[in-house]
Amino acid sequence: MTTPNLPTDDDASTRTRLVPIDGAHPRTRRRFVLPVALAAVAAALLAIGIVPRLHASTALTEQSEAQRYLSVEAVTPTRAPASQELLLPGAVMPYADASIFARTSGYIEHWYTDIGAKVKAGQTLADIQTPELDAQLLQARADEATAKANYGFAHSTAQRWQTMLQTQSVSQQDTDAKTSDSAAKLAAWQAAQANVARLTELVSYEKVTAPFDGVITARNVNVGALVTAGGSPGLAAAGSGELFHIEQTDRLRVYVDVPQNDASSVTRGTRVYLTTQQYPARRFDATVARSADSIDPVSRTLRVEVDVDNRDGALLPGAYAQVHLALQTAHPALEVPVSALLFRPDGVSVAVVGTDDKVQLRTVTIGRDFGTYVEVATGLEATDRVINNPGDAISNGETVRVEQTQAATPATHG
Repeated sequence: MTTPNLPTDDDASTRTRLVPIDGAHPRTRRRFVLPVALAAVAAALLAIGIVPRLHASTALTEQSEAQRYLSVEAVTPTRAPASQELLLPGAVMPYADASIFARTSGYIEHWYTDIGAKVKAGQTLADIQTPELDAQLLQARADEATAKANYGFAHSTAQRWQTMLQTQSVSQQDTDAKTSDSAAKLAAWQAAQANVARLTELVSYEKVTAPFDGVITARNVNVGALVTAGGSPGLAAAGSGELFHIEQTDRLRVYVDVPQNDASSVTRGTRVYLTTQQYPARRFDATVARSADSIDPVSRTLRVEVDVDNRDGALLPGAYAQVHLALQTAHPALEVPVSALLFRPDGVSVAVVGTDDKVQLRTVTIGRDFGTYVEVATGLEATDRVINNPGDAISNGETVRVEQTQAATPATHG
């Protein structure tokens, strides 16, 4: 049996060798890849460390450039409104208010009205018993009758003596005496008549009447109580002799103290409306009826009186009300936000940015106050750029950078 010929080591040189496709030996490729990888890692580490520093440096440069000049927001002044609503507290008072006293002394016989009663002018409120006064009136009438009779006799006698004097039957002296006696009797009669009229008037005061249409707000008498003529005004109601207190409430007076700055804008006929806590959704229309035309030297305010129609009785005298005055201005000035004002020792001023972006501090005069906005009477032009919220450290001539400019237009004026 024949044995096949197996290859030997000597034939190794005759075997075909496998060569890599890229033509490089694996050992050679490994020798090049390792340095490249190390270089890439080193570059990545270097980039991780340097790039943030570059960004930080750039940001620092930008921040330093931004902080080189102060950044501000500017507003352009706008024309203030011609009308302004001025809100002030008001005291509601009755249109007429009176304390009713007795005009004659006596005892209360009967009273007819209690508190809360609505009365008409001339309506009887109470009756007073005055027996002594009634007797005095009777005596005065008797004295008047006597004086009248005496005058009648003296007058007829004087006439007869005048007739006899014409025939020289009596002397001139006696005639003059009779004539003078007649004149004296006439004067006595007239005095008696005046006394009767006086006592008659006092007797009429036995009926206590209402001086005007209104509501009784106090009753301080009872049947049988002793009252004196005139009472003692100025004391407490219980001890002053006040019988009743009456107020006219179908029309009310509202007193308002207007500040001196707004006093010139409040005139007779100025439109007004009232609001109260009891009626939050209701407005009571009214007008300014009169004013004191004088500034109170203590409060520096002008006392103004407003008349309100209250025939429905909704408002009560003595209540508190908020008075809304519609003030009109013929020549309104410019307005800026309150936040734009600088309060310096030399007065109120604003910071204006010029065309060269430099600050100009201008002293201004404040006019009307709208709350968050104020009217600048003098010191500003309509084209000025006023810095809003300027810092206290801002100075004249300082260079700033204006980030935004907008018109100073408030949403509402109150």
